[in-house]
Amino acid sequence: MPELTFVLPHWLYWGSIFLLPLLLMLATRHFPARESASRKSLPLAYFFLLTGGLMGVHRLYLKSWLAAIFVALFVAIILCNQEARLTRNQHSVAHNDVVIAQFDLREAEEEEAEATITALRDDITTKTAIERKLAVTLDGWRSASYYLAILIFIILLWECFLLPRSVRLANVSQASPAPVLPEPEEETVVNNDFFSRTVSAINKFVGEFIAYWTLLAVFVFYYEVIARYIFNSPTTWAHESMYLMFGMQYLLAGGFCLREKAHVRVDVVYMHLSLRARAIADVVTSVFFFIFTGALLATGWIFFHDSFVIKEVSFTEWAIPHWPIKFALPLGGFLILLQGVVRLLSDIAALRRLDTGV
Repeated sequence: MPELTFVLPHWLYWGSIFLLPLLLMLATRHFPARESASRKSLPLAYFFLLTGGLMGVHRLYLKSWLAAIFVALFVAIILCNQEARLTRNQHSVAHNDVVIAQFDLREAEEEEAEATITALRDDITTKTAIERKLAVTLDGWRSASYYLAILIFIILLWECFLLPRSVRLANVSQASPAPVLPEPEEETVVNNDFFSRTVSAINKFVGEFIAYWTLLAVFVFYYEVIARYIFNSPTTWAHESMYLMFGMQYLLAGGFCLREKAHVRVDVVYMHLSLRARAIADVVTSVFFFIFTGALLATGWIFFHDSFVIKEVSFTEWAIPHWPIKFALPLGGFLILLQGVVRLLSDIAALRRLDTGV
């Protein structure tokens, strides 16, 4: 199999992180928000084709027996590549044996040891034959995986044209009454002032924006699997790029999680308190929250500033700049701090309402 030498450019990495979520957010607004769970989606089927077509994931999604063909071809390619790797190692050992025997032969010729020379020449002939046989076997396994890969790519190209019809047939064969889904509950906001609405809207946008980064990971790791197990070309950038991206996602999601009350908290005692006692507990314990977020914001800015000044890059061959990634530290701290202020104002407003009985 030919080797892949593609290295993700920095501009494509940052462009995908910033532009792809925006494009997907705009595109999803044109799709119906509520759809029967039993119906198959053509865009989703094409997504599975792009990210898992070699393994027949799109056919599994459509519950088609044709997925078995893709699975069989993919497994056959992996087995051929595995045999090729083993044969390549054996061929390398055989080649080294021939080189060593030739070296010994030259030394024997210098010493004019006829018996040794005859034995070494016979040994070289035998080892050379083994080397050539392994070379032929190696070429055979490589050719087998190569032609299997061509076959599966041809089938995938044909699948691109068949997929709309396959989705329609799947929906017809699995037609069922659309389930009645409950309407989503609106978020209860005690304080509905401009500041609270603005901060909540910003964190909602950021949370939705970075959620689409997960799709980037699907594409990148799928490419890594194909490059590693089909083309024997593992990348040096796939793991690092996604590791850094998920780090930024974790930091920037804090404000959104606080907005959605999704953070883990110990409520063994809290759940047994009255509404007024809960509001008081939330206001009092918010002091610890602001200490944490203040420290995160301050130290995060120091880490970012130092990285920006020295133009820090990763120590790997990919050499991605680190300062944009470290900027997520103060930015995430700032977003969660703003949402914490909104939550504090909401708790104070709730406490006042309970005290006044309004």
